[in-house]
Amino acid sequence: MDATVLWSDDGVLVIGIAFVLPRWEARLRIRAAVRAAAAQWLKMDIESISVESTPGDPPRLLLAGRAAGLSLTHDEGISLAAVHLHGAVGIDVMRVQDIADWANLARDYLGPQVAEELAACPDAQRPLRLAQAWTAREAALKYAGLPLMEWDGVALNYKVQHIALQDGFVAMLATPKTETGVGP
Repeated sequence: MDATVLWSDDGVLVIGIAFVLPRWEARLRIRAAVRAAAAQWLKMDIESISVESTPGDPPRLLLAGRAAGLSLTHDEGISLAAVHLHGAVGIDVMRVQDIADWANLARDYLGPQVAEELAACPDAQRPLRLAQAWTAREAALKYAGLPLMEWDGVALNYKVQHIALQDGFVAMLATPKTETGVGP
């Protein structure tokens, strides 16, 4: 169950592990994998790297006492972690699946514009598009340090990127907008 580096650029590292474990054990494994990957990436002693986690607060990665942005996500069989050396980060993963109550879910959590876009897309494309919209929204909320909540219309200042995964899963990464203002 080795971690795989999925993406690395400009102070951001995304790693993933595939697993067939209880969720609690996968959570422990992704935290250990984050420490190992960060140690290798930054050429640091693994003993100087720790994951700090307090219920109700986003986790933090401590690198020799200096905090870095950290976001973790899990779905059945996969865990992902994103580290950002220069600020906040959010990541989310979701299995692509048909959700019977997609219209209410989209309206309540993704907002009217996304709900309309999903209603207008072909039925066969809807599960993928819903997963993309959901993971983008949840990654943005994590980036902002906010819990999952119903749509409030507040625009979050972030950029979102797709992280390539095995078929059947979608992952999105939220990081600060660049100087050029790239992002949604």
